[in-house]
Amino acid sequence: MSPALTIRPYSEGALSQAAGKLRAGELVAFPTETVYGLGADATNADAVAGIYAAKKRPSFNPLISHFPDRDSAAQHAVFDARADKLADAFWPGALTLVLPRREDSTVCELVTAGLPSIAVRVPAHPMARELLRSVGRPVAAPSANRSGRISPTTAGHVAHSLGDDIGMILDGGPCGVGLESTVIDLTTERVVMLRPGGITAEQVAEVLDCEVVMAESDDTAPKSPGMLTSHYAPGLPVRLDAKTADHATFGHEILLAFGDCNTKGFDAVLWLSKSGDDIEAAANLFAKLHEADQKHFDGIAIAPIPDHGLGMAINDRMKRAAAPRSPHPSP
Repeated sequence: MSPALTIRPYSEGALSQAAGKLRAGELVAFPTETVYGLGADATNADAVAGIYAAKKRPSFNPLISHFPDRDSAAQHAVFDARADKLADAFWPGALTLVLPRREDSTVCELVTAGLPSIAVRVPAHPMARELLRSVGRPVAAPSANRSGRISPTTAGHVAHSLGDDIGMILDGGPCGVGLESTVIDLTTERVVMLRPGGITAEQVAEVLDCEVVMAESDDTAPKSPGMLTSHYAPGLPVRLDAKTADHATFGHEILLAFGDCNTKGFDAVLWLSKSGDDIEAAANLFAKLHEADQKHFDGIAIAPIPDHGLGMAINDRMKRAAAPRSPHPSP
């Protein structure tokens, strides 16, 4: 960790310092209800370039712009009736909308990867919203970790991953949701889920009374974060749907357990949720992945998790964590 790194718990002074750094073009990590974000002034191309450099993230992968309220977001994105309904239902909260970008938007093209669309979100975390109000500008903020690695849900995770490359972390404690926001693309007539997250497809479909189409992975021109095949990866290999231990084939594994699963024979067990609660499992997912990623194990086994509700988002993250590592670093 760099000796210049400052980790400050919430206070009016800490918030003012963080807002000043962002307005000055510096990077600041801050909490949201989903994961910690690495923030930069979205209207400052040099500041945004610092995000890509710190994360070692490919520049073809767009960023999400964060706002304190819907009206602020509407200054940069074109809202239709569907977007208004979703914003009314889920903002502030764990939902990102990909919408047509307004021609007069001051968000730099590096944030949108040159696309005619822009990804916008109003987070629910009170500290994040207060910070965004204080900055007074859109804040681009991907997850505050090295590209392709496990997303951070505590200030300590951020410091471990990015401590040498950022100057300040605003510490708001552990994140409550623990999964990145759901990303919904409304730039066409279809409603497309680009990334499952804290808001389920069923919830979106109910509000809009229409089908929600699931997008395929995109390793060349993604419309949002979280679409690259290899993503959220720990250092150890990941095995999915692990029903039994098999030392001969997989070596010494630590199991991330869920519900009524078989834990016998594994070298260690960490529980996502003993009761089989998908909300609890989502909140624990990245923290438990960080804890499991230890050199004295050969791999991380993931117990089966039903693919509905938040289980869909959990399984999406684990499939990307288990995928062969891509030639490009992922966010």
